[in-house]
Amino acid sequence: MPTTQPTPPPLTHLLYLHGFRSSPQSAKAHTVARHMATRQPQVRWWCPQLPPSPRDAMALLMQGIADWPRESMAVVGSSLGGFYATWVAEQTGCRAVLLNPAVDPARDLEKYVGEQSSWHDPAQHFFFQPAFVQELRELQCTGLRQPGNYLAVIAKGDEVLDWREMHARYRGANIRLLEGGDHAISDFDAHLPTVLAFLGLN
Repeated sequence: MPTTQPTPPPLTHLLYLHGFRSSPQSAKAHTVARHMATRQPQVRWWCPQLPPSPRDAMALLMQGIADWPRESMAVVGSSLGGFYATWVAEQTGCRAVLLNPAVDPARDLEKYVGEQSSWHDPAQHFFFQPAFVQELRELQCTGLRQPGNYLAVIAKGDEVLDWREMHARYRGANIRLLEGGDHAISDFDAHLPTVLAFLGLN
C-alpha cells in the first residue's frame, strides 16, 4: 500500500525573512503580517530586521527561535531571505516558503561590497563587508533533506535572479512557477492563498 505523509500539526509560529537591502517594511512582509494579525492571531509572528552580517543574522534567528516547536513552526523568505530560510529549515526540519530565493548569494553579492542603503529608508546605510561573502559561502546548503517541506514560488520574469537556477536548486520541492512576474513578485496578493494553503493556514 502507498505510504501517506502524516499531516503536520497546526502552525503555531511563523518567521519571515526579508531580502538584501530590504526590511520588515517590504510589501510582501506587510501582506503576510496583515493576514496573520487579522486572520491568524493565534500564530506567533516574527519578522526581524536582519543585520548585514550573514553570520550575525543566523545567530539572531537561531537565538530567537530557540524555544519554538520545530514541528509546528515555518519560515517564509524572499530573495536573500529565501537563502536564509533554506538554512533555517535545514537546521530545524521545519516547513519553508521561498519567494524568488537567492541560490548563490556569495557570488551575486560580491559586487555589492561597500556602503549600501536600505530600499525602504534610503537614509539608513550599512557597510557590506568582504568577510560577509565568505559567511554566505559557509551557509550554503547542498541538497534538501526533506524536499516536501519546501514551497518555492519562482517568477520567470525575475530581473535579478535566474529562474532556471532557482528551479534547478529546488528540484523535488513543491514549485509554483509563474509566467512573467518580477523579482519583487508584485502580484504577491494573488499567490498568498497558495502560500497559506501550503502552511495549513487557509
